Amino acid sequence: MEIKNNNKFKTFFKRFGAIGLAGVFSVAIALTIGLTATHPEEQQPVSTGAMVFELPMTNAVVVKDYAEDRLQHNESLKRWEAHLAIDLASENASVFSIYDGVVASVETNSLQGTVVTINHEDGFVSVYGSLADELMVNVGDAVVSGQEIGRASTSATNEIHSGAHLHFTLLKDGETVDPNNYLDLQNK
Repeated sequence: MEIKNNNKFKTFFKRFGAIGLAGVFSVAIALTIGLTATHPEEQQPVSTGAMVFELPMTNAVVVKDYAEDRLQHNESLKRWEAHLAIDLASENASVFSIYDGVVASVETNSLQGTVVTINHEDGFVSVYGSLADELMVNVGDAVVSGQEIGRASTSATNEIHSGAHLHFTLLKDGETVDPNNYLDLQNK
C-alpha cells in the first residue's frame, strides 16, 4: 500500500521552486553590482597623456649644463663641483613656469639669490634660482605653464661670474633629475 505524502511545502517547492531560486539569485547579483559599482562623483580623473614641459626661458643659451657624474669648474667659488642644474641666459631675461603648479616657496639667500620653487603634478618640482628681487608670484599662487614668474639676474653670488642667468633645477619625487631629459633644449 502506498502512503501519500501531503506535505504542502514539498508540493509548493516542486511547483515554484525553480522560479523562487532564480529570484534569489537575481537579487544577489543586483546587490553585488550595486554595492561594488563606483558612482561617477567618486571616480578619479586619470591622466592619459604625458606631461609636456615648457622652456623656462625663450631663446636661451646654456651657460652651464647639468653634470652629475663629472666635475665642472665654478669660477665664482674657484672650485670644482657637480652641477645639478642648468644655467640658462637670454637677452629677454624673463623666466616662465615650465608647467601648471603651485608656488611652494620664495626665498632669498646670499649664495643662490632669489629662488622660487613650484610644485607640479606627478612628483615634479621646479626650482628657479638667481632671480631678480621683483617677482610676479607669491607663495601659494597657482601658476600655469608658460606664466612669467620673474627675471634672471646676478643675485646668485655662488655663480656671479656667469652673469645674469637662471639657475634651473628639476626634481622628481624628491630627487634631482637632469632637466635635459624633460625639456626640449635641442634649440638652446
